Amino acid sequence: MKLTEVLNREPTSLSFEVFPPKPNDDFEKMAAAIDEIAALKPAYMSVTYGAGGSKRQNETLKTAVSVQKKYGVPTLAHLTCVSATKEEIKDSIQALKNAGIENVLALRGDIPDGTTEDDRKSWGYPYAAELVKELRKDGGFCIGAACYPEVHPESRNSREDIARLKEKVDAGCDFLTTQMFFDNNLLYSFLYKIREAGITVPVVPGVMPITNANFVKRSVELSGAFMPQRFKSLIDRFGSDKRAMMQAGIAYATDQIIDLFACGIRHVHVYSMNNPKVASAILQNLSDIIGKL
Repeated sequence: MKLTEVLNREPTSLSFEVFPPKPNDDFEKMAAAIDEIAALKPAYMSVTYGAGGSKRQNETLKTAVSVQKKYGVPTLAHLTCVSATKEEIKDSIQALKNAGIENVLALRGDIPDGTTEDDRKSWGYPYAAELVKELRKDGGFCIGAACYPEVHPESRNSREDIARLKEKVDAGCDFLTTQMFFDNNLLYSFLYKIREAGITVPVVPGVMPITNANFVKRSVELSGAFMPQRFKSLIDRFGSDKRAMMQAGIAYATDQIIDLFACGIRHVHVYSMNNPKVASAILQNLSDIIGKL
């Protein structure tokens, strides 16, 4: 099922992001965690695409296909174009089609450390908008892309960032998913700005429950997300207690999601970090809200 159907059909919904097992992971444990999240029957699940070429792509496909076949949950496969040639991307697109994947999140991906301008010249698709065009040209896919409520780290300002975002939408993007944020007001402001710029496709906010204080610094470095004082106080008070931090992080994320639903947002994507306890707890907290607004 294409996600445009899900986003148009469901009154309110939650979806979850998972990542396929990495080479050093306990494969059976990781696969079991993904199965537990799929068994919760979210609206859909996105499956990330890591560095490492075709092997990582194979794991993304295997995970996405398994979730669809075993649980009937629509999946969204990530596809990154950073460092890839046109031939490699076209092979990846064909593999997605052959696997029966209908939904793709088109991403440039993080630029590897030490990348030079000469390196960039060898890339088939330097920007996500070009990857979106290739996917659209191929046909048959529902295409998503990423957006940044607090401005992409490489953009000089929000005006430039929104202009680049519109290029992705104009290239054929069907919906957008946001990077994590911890202050809903920043999202609301962002939505106003992009609507004013003529971007009308659905936007699915991405919420990350922070349940481990050690993960906060890394998360903020990657996303550039602003940390409200309320969130900082939560980390300061509960960060040294593993169980308390888990509970507080879930509560904070739940509160974010409730506010989003109350303000008219219909769909929220949760970065679950392959933790079925987190996914289950958030769904339980929202059990009388999902589908009843």
